[in-house]
Amino acid sequence: MMPLLSYLNTIRQRSTHMFMTIARIMVPVMVIVYVADRLGLVRLAGEALAPAMALLGLPPQAGIIWVTTVITNIYGGMASMAALSDGLDMSVAQVSALGAMMLFAHNIPTEQAIVRRAGASALVTGSLRIGVGILYGAAVTWTCHALGWLQEPVSFAWMGQDAGLNQGPPDFLPWLWTTAESLLLVLAVIVVLVVLLDLLERLGITRLVTRLLTPVLRLSGLEERAAPLTTVGVLLGLAYGGALIIEAAERENFSPRTRLLALSWLSLCHALIEDTLLIMALGADIWVILVLRSLVTLGILAGMAALTQPHTRWGRRLAARAVGAGP
Repeated sequence: MMPLLSYLNTIRQRSTHMFMTIARIMVPVMVIVYVADRLGLVRLAGEALAPAMALLGLPPQAGIIWVTTVITNIYGGMASMAALSDGLDMSVAQVSALGAMMLFAHNIPTEQAIVRRAGASALVTGSLRIGVGILYGAAVTWTCHALGWLQEPVSFAWMGQDAGLNQGPPDFLPWLWTTAESLLLVLAVIVVLVVLLDLLERLGITRLVTRLLTPVLRLSGLEERAAPLTTVGVLLGLAYGGALIIEAAERENFSPRTRLLALSWLSLCHALIEDTLLIMALGADIWVILVLRSLVTLGILAGMAALTQPHTRWGRRLAARAVGAGP
């Protein structure tokens, strides 16, 4: 009985520490974002992007949808799309391009604050997400238009009827309740992940998964120790993967290069299950938003791994940071 109680206490301490670390980052940022949304600043920023959206081959409303997603989250972007659905005219290619941009760059203030706390530059990883999102979206729309691919129109009639989405930012009390629910969900998932990862480690499954991922790890430049945690974040989300990496980085002393590569991977490609299904529901093509996006992410990670080798300028700067941190 005593070993079980000791084990449960260890799980409680780890989970509580990880949750409090994440909550201290998320709550202030979520409050700031909510206030900006209520003041209409998010919509103004989206309207200012209308000319840029035209260059990407997207309608003007796409600017509002994407900025809302970047500042809030994918649900916020879907709510904006629902509010604009009456006048929205888009093809499958355009929805796929916008959907991919939403997947690459969403909830930037909160998620990049987590990335910064985990040990990588929020500016570098945030700029990477936005830049890759824009370039990827442009490549999809331009290529599909030139070749006549995915030009079928998408109907948004369902969004204006019974989409179950909020039309604009919620009032304070509903927002407060939703925020509390989100934080409780984060806590519950962290507890489950801590127990699951410990169990997988004891059963030797973690080592098996790491061996299977060796070719991908070699390509992306990650240390094997970071593989299980990165995989969790890729599948479930940056908040969960980021929390685990923060805790593991403090415990196992990951190098700055490993933190940068792992967190860049998570920044570009995470929550593959939930987020992909949400964007597919809008009418996006799965090959564009999942398969090709994942391959592009791996290609970018391979390039970053090469640019951060010990003999490169970037690699030497990261090594100097490791030395400066010291034991």
